[in-house]
Amino acid sequence: MARIAVIGAGMGALATAARLAVVGHRVAVYERTETYGGAVRRFERDGFGFDTGPGILPLPAVYRDLFVKTGKEPLEACVELVQVDPSSRQVFADGTEVSLPNASRAGVVSALDAGLGPGAGQRWGDFLVRAREAWDRTRRPLLEEPQWPNWSVLAEREPYPAVPHKRLLRTRRAGTLAEVGAWELRDPRLAALLEGHALAYGLDPRTAPASAAVLPYMEHAFGTWYVRGGIRELARAVYERCLARRVEFVFGAEVARVLEKDGRATGVELSGGEVVEADFVVAPGSAPGLPVRGEAEVAPQRGLPSRLTVLLALSGGRPEGTVHRTVVHTQDREGELESLFGAAPGVPERPTVTVLRPDDPALVPDDGHEAVTLSAVVPAGAEIREEHVEALVSAAERAVPGLRERVLWRAVRTPADIARETGAAGGSVPAPALAAAGGRLLHPANSTSLQGLFTAGGWSHPGGGLPHAGMSGALVAGLVVEGPEFRGSQ
Repeated sequence: MARIAVIGAGMGALATAARLAVVGHRVAVYERTETYGGAVRRFERDGFGFDTGPGILPLPAVYRDLFVKTGKEPLEACVELVQVDPSSRQVFADGTEVSLPNASRAGVVSALDAGLGPGAGQRWGDFLVRAREAWDRTRRPLLEEPQWPNWSVLAEREPYPAVPHKRLLRTRRAGTLAEVGAWELRDPRLAALLEGHALAYGLDPRTAPASAAVLPYMEHAFGTWYVRGGIRELARAVYERCLARRVEFVFGAEVARVLEKDGRATGVELSGGEVVEADFVVAPGSAPGLPVRGEAEVAPQRGLPSRLTVLLALSGGRPEGTVHRTVVHTQDREGELESLFGAAPGVPERPTVTVLRPDDPALVPDDGHEAVTLSAVVPAGAEIREEHVEALVSAAERAVPGLRERVLWRAVRTPADIARETGAAGGSVPAPALAAAGGRLLHPANSTSLQGLFTAGGWSHPGGGLPHAGMSGALVAGLVVEGPEFRGSQ
């Protein structure tokens, strides 16, 4: 039985702690804030409740597996999972709208044909077939296995089977997500639908590799889900599973550094000077003071944007038939992308905005009120002003007429809030690992050059997002228990 010190109580850390504790290790978690969950938090006021981090759960199988492997009660016995259907409502720049069924290829094809014109659905359906190929080629190495020693293979090869595009006597294949949209989907609205999946993770579709096609495919294949009471309930359930497995939590305990001796991690030192001895240490990939990685290793992701979130407490109940998630696409694509990813990043004047309107009595004081969350991508470290907040509300009004008249109060969550709660520089939000692009969208391996030190969470392999963070816990647990020969679940 080993002593294991886990730095931070984010979702990846919680998943790691539960899996290690269930096999008999003594696990203690040291969290610098006063609560668990990392970015998965809740804001409450006057009977209203809001998720301040992710509002949708993709790929719930990751957490189902966690609960199966760590106890007798399955995930569904600890939280109520609800399939979100329609998966989303899309409001495009020209005012066209379409609602997309959840996890139904035939339904999505029909909806796109009806909303965007004949042939649109078929082009999207054909794209999903190609996206599945990319998913099948990268699912294990980028989600279910520790990082390959020869990871450069994933960096150099584009797994998306792009369709040949002929122009001016030249034949080319799409290398970026934007080129996939322009050359294969051939409709600015379908292109916006595609690019929106990358933008939601803070990726520039003009430079994101074509392999980012796996992002919409994951949503299509595995559906979108909501946890009744808010996604924070998932964090609570994982935390309680850790407690049931006798994981010790020390809140308000900031780790100053990882201790080492003779090339091996031997514990941690807290900011107050207290030394905690351990046989293994698990740290977030973004933690300061980790061993410097060599040139042959994957470099940590840098320069990813953050999020601006506006929480709205509304008078009047949620209208019947309201869609849970609406994406209001920008009316100035180039302006938005240049603001976010240009030489001088700034907050877009006309952003793409996601509107979440969950049908959840637990989040409102009564059925005469509604809790609505607006979010948009903004540069990390951005200083948020009133006009930025107003821009989100104005965009949301394209999908929710009369929104302003219903607002009782609002609360704003900025990149500074994310930075304070997660420790990520500027409030950056990590993206899932993606193949190609020279490896710049891969994440550092869970093992490090310091024996006995591992990393888990969104800033290490396999990257950001709830399912990927959960999988990092499974990978780290496997590496600790089975050693470097561990190759993932079969």
